[in-house]
Amino acid sequence: MIALMKKDRAPGAELVSIPVPEVGPKDVLIKVKAVAICGTDIHIYDWTPYAQARVKPPMIFGHETCGEIVSVGEQVTSFNVGDLIAVETHIPCGKCLQCQTGAQHICEKMAIIGVHTDGTFAEYAKIPAVCCWRLPKDTNPDLGAIMEPMGVAINGALKGEINNKSVAVFGCGPIGLFCLGAVAAWGATRIFAIEPNPTRLNMACQFAPNATFLNPTKDDVVKAVLKATGGRGVEVSIEISGSNQAAKMAFQVLSKRGRVSLVGLYAKPVELEPNDDIIEKEARVFGSAGRLMWQTWWDMQKLLESGKFDPMPAITHRFPLSEFQDALKLAKSGEAAKIILYP
Repeated sequence: MIALMKKDRAPGAELVSIPVPEVGPKDVLIKVKAVAICGTDIHIYDWTPYAQARVKPPMIFGHETCGEIVSVGEQVTSFNVGDLIAVETHIPCGKCLQCQTGAQHICEKMAIIGVHTDGTFAEYAKIPAVCCWRLPKDTNPDLGAIMEPMGVAINGALKGEINNKSVAVFGCGPIGLFCLGAVAAWGATRIFAIEPNPTRLNMACQFAPNATFLNPTKDDVVKAVLKATGGRGVEVSIEISGSNQAAKMAFQVLSKRGRVSLVGLYAKPVELEPNDDIIEKEARVFGSAGRLMWQTWWDMQKLLESGKFDPMPAITHRFPLSEFQDALKLAKSGEAAKIILYP
């Protein structure tokens, strides 16, 4: 099969021809139908400190995936050949305290597909059966490929109530767009979308057309949000961008007894004013990592079935896997949202 491999501890990647993986007793083998580019993939390709601390080349990367099962391991009883699945990328050990108390997604021995194990930028991929989410057979594979990042948005949004709440979403990249569409579908009464990239801010209009759109390079975000909320601030702040400036603003625009969900990952520590931003407001602060297994996936399924939210406009470009360099370059430009590759 053809696969995109990170061969060396250096920037770059290479298309290679390698044997199709052999299925273990608890695995399935999928024929990859669609795989989306994630920010993590860019880190791996560029060989940033994030990748250097986690990835051990040579390995196949990529993980936001939809595929058809073509073989199952001897101990697999929940899936069959022909099933269409989306991939949950967290591989839980199933034995630690977190796994046994409903928090598999933050397993103490967590491995991530495409980061710690071979991934899915390939024609075929071996996936642990515990990481498979069955989809209706007529599901568009592109939709299946974006469910993993959509789940990141939904997990962050649903750390508390959304209905009848005012919500500020910081960052309108793909996960931010999914978040905007979800909170609009769930009945947020007032939505603020904050994003410095004009292309992405324009895209946000498709997901929450009644939102207030703010560009922090042009607008005084804190002043605008406070003015629009009678000086009280929003009841929910969801920070997705990983920007230190945005993280600070997420607390500054928060109302008393409001809730902050921190979804983005930060390259350096964020300096807050704990007295003003957290203590005196009695703010509730949640970290949000990945997706709950499998509560978030059920939440996604119900949201999609409701017909109130269509995530597909977040897919802006599609490429064959052979054109991965052009696709990754576009992904890094900020002029695209989700990019799908087809092996």
